[in-house]
Amino acid sequence: MAHEQASGSILKQPLAVWAIAFACVVSFMGIGLVDPILPAIAEATHATATQTEMLFTTYLLITGVMMFFTSWLSSRIGAKRTLLIGLALIVVFAALAGASGTVGQIIGLRAGWGLGNALFISTALASIVGAAAGGAANAIILYEAALGLGLAVGPLVGGLLGEISWRGPFFGTAALMAIGFIAIVTMLRGPQVKPTPTPLSAPFKGLGRPALAIMAATALFYNMGFFVLLAWTPFALQAIGVASAMQLGYIFFGWGVAVAVTSVFVAPMLTARMRRTTVLVIVIPLLAVVLLLAALLHTSVVALVILVIIGGLFLGILNTVLTECSMEATDLPRPVASSAYSGVRFVGGAIAPPLASTLAGHFGTTAAPFWYGVIVLVVATLIVVIGRRWLGRADGTEEHREEVAEAIGVGDAD
Repeated sequence: MAHEQASGSILKQPLAVWAIAFACVVSFMGIGLVDPILPAIAEATHATATQTEMLFTTYLLITGVMMFFTSWLSSRIGAKRTLLIGLALIVVFAALAGASGTVGQIIGLRAGWGLGNALFISTALASIVGAAAGGAANAIILYEAALGLGLAVGPLVGGLLGEISWRGPFFGTAALMAIGFIAIVTMLRGPQVKPTPTPLSAPFKGLGRPALAIMAATALFYNMGFFVLLAWTPFALQAIGVASAMQLGYIFFGWGVAVAVTSVFVAPMLTARMRRTTVLVIVIPLLAVVLLLAALLHTSVVALVILVIIGGLFLGILNTVLTECSMEATDLPRPVASSAYSGVRFVGGAIAPPLASTLAGHFGTTAAPFWYGVIVLVVATLIVVIGRRWLGRADGTEEHREEVAEAIGVGDAD
C-alpha cells in the first residue's frame, strides 16, 4: 500500500504516533514470539505437540471471536481507552504466562492475551491516522512498517530470550507492552473524536452479503495454510535436528522480513497492474506449491528453511490483497466489514495448529500437515474462482485511505 505518496516526510510525526507505532510493533511480535520456543515449552512442561500448538489456538480463537465485538466496544468508550485496556490485558496475561508451570495454564493465559490483542489491534491504525502528520497515506505506511517489523523481530526476540529460558519471551513482552502503555497514556493527548455507536449485530449481518461471505471463507482456508507454515514448521525442523530457539528465531526472522517486504512494496505493484482477484488466483496456488514442496522435502533442513522464507514472500502479498478485497467487496461500513472478515479469518488460524499436529500423529509423518495445507489453499483458490462474479466491486473500486484506516488495521494484523 506504499504506492500512494503523501505530502511530507513519514518520519516527521508527533510523539503520540510513535508511541502507538511502538506498541504495534510489540503487539505484532506476539504472533511469532512463541514460534522458536515451542519445542522448549513442550520439553519443559512435558507437553505433546498438539497441546503445545494450542498456544496458537487459544490466542487466535479468542482474538477472532472478540473481533466481532471490538467495534461495538470502541465505538462506545473511544479508541484511547480501548487501546489501553488491550495493552493492560496483554501485560497481565503475558506476565502470568511466563510464571506458569504447566502447558494448560499457559494455554488459558494465552486466551487472555488474545483478548487484549483483539482490543488493541482493532483500533491501533485508526488512532495513528487520527494523530499522524502528512495525511492518512503516511500513517498507513507507518503502520504497515510496524506490522512488518513486529512480525520479523518477534521470532528473533523469542529465540534470543528463549535461549535463556522459555519463560523469557513472555516476560519480555509484558515489559515492552508496559512501556507502550505508559507511552500512550503520556503521549496520546488532546480531544478524542466522539465515535458513532455500532450495533452489536452489524458484523454478523455483514456476513450475509455474498461478496463478504466469499472473502471471509477464502480467508478462513487461507489462514489455515498460513498457520500450518508458521506453527507446524518448528516441529518439522525439530524432527530433523533443528531445535535450538536461536536457530528457529533466525529462520523465522527471515520469514518475517519476507512478509514485511512484499506486503508493503510488492503487493501494491501487483494490484496496480492487475485485478486483485487475479493476484489471489495466482499467488494462493503458488503458496500451495511451497507447502507441496515442504511435504515432499520434509526431511531436508535446507529445503524447509528456504521454503519457509519463500512462503513468507507470498504470505505478505496475500495478507494485503485479501484485506483490500474484503474492504472493497461491499458497501458496508469498513469497520463492520473488517470485524466480520477478520473474525472468521482468525478462527481459521486457530483451527490449523492443533489439527496439523493431530494429523502428523495419526499418519506418523511430519509431512502430513503440509499436505493438509496444500488442500486448504486449493479450497481457498476455488472459492475465489467460483465466487469471482460477486467480487466485481473488490476489483473495480478505488481505495479511500481515510475510510479504510481502522478496517485495514484489523485485517492486516493476522
